[in-house]
Amino acid sequence: MKLTAEQVTPPANKNKVLAREQLILTHLSLVRYIVERMSLYLPPTLDKEDLIEAGIIGLIDAVDKYDATQKCSFATYAKFRIRGAILDELRGLDWMPKSLRQKARQLEEVYLKLEQKLGEPPSDEAVAALLGISEEEYHQLLNELKGVAMVYLEDFINLANGNTNTFLDLIADINAESAVEAVFSKELVSILTQAINELPEREKLVISLYYYDELTIREIGEVLGLAKSTVSELHTKALFRLRAKLRHKLKER
Repeated sequence: MKLTAEQVTPPANKNKVLAREQLILTHLSLVRYIVERMSLYLPPTLDKEDLIEAGIIGLIDAVDKYDATQKCSFATYAKFRIRGAILDELRGLDWMPKSLRQKARQLEEVYLKLEQKLGEPPSDEAVAALLGISEEEYHQLLNELKGVAMVYLEDFINLANGNTNTFLDLIADINAESAVEAVFSKELVSILTQAINELPEREKLVISLYYYDELTIREIGEVLGLAKSTVSELHTKALFRLRAKLRHKLKER
């Protein structure tokens, strides 16, 4: 006698499969939410559907690897996995031209040089002067580099930490105790905490609201009474300052 699939699969296993599928379906909206947040900093030429597919792979990976005995909620854990999968997809697409990477590195070096000289975060005027461009051109440059800033810092953290932790992972570790934090490098967290605390106040607030409170750029603008473009620029400057600080601090280790 030939058995049916239902007869072969024990009820307990069928329940597990159904629970797994339900968990994935319930959190699909989380994938789109994260893609939308990240897309604000990416070129419009990038296909969102590719990023969504990558995010879904990250979600499935989260479902399969989540340990319910840990204090971290599934949604929190899934965000890390989804965002990491999307960043991996972006790296694979190699969407950043070499010229853009060079501009990013130059801006990072200028931030570090001026901060070491002045003993405080440099003004827009000082940065533009050292770059040899007008302040208007400097603001245009920041807009051009906003997508680079996000992935650029993530790649550096991965390299420094020797794993695939993301900036969001580390921000979460700084702001809240959880079982997840044991995975991350305490030294890198300490360095990043200090670097964030040394940011100009508005940039520090934008970083906190965006990564920890997970507000959108529009929502942050409403909270701070700023235009979306201003919030986006503050976020970009903060990320470049942080990378410059992290590079310098890690060289001193």
